[in-house]
Amino acid sequence: MSHPHPELGTPPAVPEGGLRVTPLGGLGEIGRNMTVIEYGGRLLVVDCGVLFPEDEQPGIDLILPDFTAIRDRLDDIDAIVLTHGHEDHIGGVPYLLREKPDIPLVGSKLTLALIEAKLQEHRIRPYTLEVKEGGRERLGPFDCEFVAVNHSIPDALAVAIRTDAGMIVHTGDFKMDQLPLDGRLTDLRAFARLGEEGIDLLLSDSTNAEVPGFVAPERDISNVLRQVFAGARHRIIVASFASHIHRIQQIVDAAHEHGRRIAFVGRSMVRNMGIARDLGYLKVPAGLLVDVKALDDLPEHEVVLVCTGSQGEPMAALSRMANRDHQIRIKPGDTVILASSLIPGNENAVYRVINGLTRWGAHVVHKGNAKVHVSGHASAGELLYFYNICQPRNLMPVHGEWRHLRANAELGAQTGIPEDHIVIAEDGVTVDLVDGRARISGKVPAGYVYVDGLSVGDVTEASLKDRRILGDEGFVSIFIVVDSNSGKIVSGPTMQTRGSGIDDADFQKVIPKIEEALTRSARDGVTEPHQLQQLIRRTVGKWVSDTYRRRPMILPVVLDV
Repeated sequence: MSHPHPELGTPPAVPEGGLRVTPLGGLGEIGRNMTVIEYGGRLLVVDCGVLFPEDEQPGIDLILPDFTAIRDRLDDIDAIVLTHGHEDHIGGVPYLLREKPDIPLVGSKLTLALIEAKLQEHRIRPYTLEVKEGGRERLGPFDCEFVAVNHSIPDALAVAIRTDAGMIVHTGDFKMDQLPLDGRLTDLRAFARLGEEGIDLLLSDSTNAEVPGFVAPERDISNVLRQVFAGARHRIIVASFASHIHRIQQIVDAAHEHGRRIAFVGRSMVRNMGIARDLGYLKVPAGLLVDVKALDDLPEHEVVLVCTGSQGEPMAALSRMANRDHQIRIKPGDTVILASSLIPGNENAVYRVINGLTRWGAHVVHKGNAKVHVSGHASAGELLYFYNICQPRNLMPVHGEWRHLRANAELGAQTGIPEDHIVIAEDGVTVDLVDGRARISGKVPAGYVYVDGLSVGDVTEASLKDRRILGDEGFVSIFIVVDSNSGKIVSGPTMQTRGSGIDDADFQKVIPKIEEALTRSARDGVTEPHQLQQLIRRTVGKWVSDTYRRRPMILPVVLDV
């Protein structure tokens, strides 16, 4: 198995007759999925998603792929192929289309409807091409065939990309639910046919590669939901991904069976379920759906609220309910169902919400105490089965953290794929397919691009470090006026502190040290304000560290008169 090395440099030009695969997100992480395929001087992009921030990224709304490697080649992009409508696969599209709005978007009916609604908020009207499973489209030099795959959202597709350099198959996100709610199976016959034709490089979903066996069918959740609904005496509040239409369908069915009415809460939930209902992917009996404003007129035992916030997102509806910052107040006896898994890194946020809901008297049902979620990703048994059907010549695990990628690679090796034909890459690492062999050839920039409000890319790692220091240690400000000629103190120092845990009065002890340092610098002829600020920062920082073992942000302000 080949893997990236830190010494990798800029890749050379794509070899004659070969093609290049460059993942710009989704490898070594769950989210931000984006893969660029280059052949004959043209580019095809598969997915363009976002990653949601963790605790060590305070103030960040979204994390995007880094478009640096393709920014000066946007005219070379023939299309963006979207495998399905989850945020980690389509959420970055508006930010790429801001740079070139006329790049064609290719995807299934539901996927395109979801991204078009999102782009409307960004005032972008895209050029779209709707495709279906079994269809083929020529996109520049890329001959793309689309294959049905089962996932936790309807209309998901894998894509087989044929070029003169060979065939690449990108699975997107998939599993092998044999009893799907919509009857749409992963098309193993199509994958077997592609395998017989010869898959030169398979890019395969790795999310559940560590999980043994097979994923349980989605319909297994129905009986659990019925039991929860039957036992609930007051309101039921369900938190789910705003795109998990299959799960919402089961909530709708359970509500209908138990004589309850449903209201959707949260902008993305209302928007996505409206789209799904209009297109026929979500079937809601007449009279079952009500506006959230009408809930006060209904008895509590007839109410179901479906909202966002299953991952503990601070601004989502469920988190705000837990914090008493939402128009809907949690009451004793309410039942809250978290109908999703925990995305790695979100555990603390989710348990914080569970504790908050429990504090106000809610009974919280979640994956830890009831089977209210099954994964949308193939487990190890399914992946083994899949590789034996496809028999790819080369394998490149995608969509997963490092442990998932390595576990997936080992599964491929067990099915007979030679280890030197299995490539474990990471974001930015280029993989060239030449003469039937896939090899790492270099690395391009693929760092995090942070979205903070309307700002895109302006927040740097240094900015986040400052935010973490402010959040953990607080800050100390020092204001002082000096004579511009002599460097002697005219006024101050005046000191203030916020969040440092040190009383303002205690800082009187460091003032003599500041005065002594400034007197010494004046004697040495140092009077430039920036140099004096640095001197004050070092003096106060050393005193705080020696006295309190703390490292607050120190903000000296020196005015010369």
